[in-house]
Amino acid sequence: MMKNVIALFLTVSFSISLLANISNSERDILVKLYQKTNGSQWVVKWDLNAPVSTWHGVKIENEQVIGINLSDNNLVGILPIEITNLKNLTELNLFKNQISGTIPQNIGKLKKLQELNLSFNKLTGSIPNSICKIQHLKTLILFMNNLSGELPGEIGNLKELEVISLFNNQLSGEFPVSLYELKHLKELSVSSNEFSGHISKNIEKLVSLEKLSLFDNKMSGQIPFNIAKLQNLEKVNLAYNSFSGYVPAILAEKNGFNLTMRSESGVAFKLEVMNTSKGILAADE
Repeated sequence: MMKNVIALFLTVSFSISLLANISNSERDILVKLYQKTNGSQWVVKWDLNAPVSTWHGVKIENEQVIGINLSDNNLVGILPIEITNLKNLTELNLFKNQISGTIPQNIGKLKKLQELNLSFNKLTGSIPNSICKIQHLKTLILFMNNLSGELPGEIGNLKELEVISLFNNQLSGEFPVSLYELKHLKELSVSSNEFSGHISKNIEKLVSLEKLSLFDNKMSGQIPFNIAKLQNLEKVNLAYNSFSGYVPAILAEKNGFNLTMRSESGVAFKLEVMNTSKGILAADE
């Protein structure tokens, strides 16, 4: 008897969970995403006649869409601007698809977003300035696209940001001053872009940094010795830029460090390592 009651309870609970639905407006946005990215050719398709709670990669909580994870699912097309109206979205992961066009300019409307992963697609254009309004964003992952332009100047407003991964794009310009205010940043990976300018001595403010990869850019000047003060830093790759001067031995010993640089004429050369007893700060003066 008890087993039958439990079975009935589980059946009813499951049925209720399937019936739990989202607003028509949110459902329409998901359908628009399906249509704009050639849903009929997805690896795992949505049955538009079935409850949204059964749709692959869609996470619902309290009858609201809070997550979309459609990584490696053969999405081909563009992102509909309406996706920025999913105001409760905390995760948008479209890694490894064939999405083209630009990142919606008003993506900053996604106030609750914590993870944005649009990497390994065919996106063009710049990183929208409005992204700096997503105050709880923890991961910004846009590597392997065709993005251009400069980093948003107010990126330092993203106080909770832990990962910036933008390698293999066509991004340029100097790092914004505000970038060095990201005290929770653990990874800064921007290799194979066209960034220029110097590394600021304010890099010592990135106290949580574990991985720094600036490989293959157009940066120059002296590598600040105070990078070596970052106690959590484990992996560093600054090679194939146009840095000059000496490198502190403690930095040169970091995992992945390469002394090879590239002159303005394209000729490769190696930086020299300096052992100093005066201390890191003194060597920077």
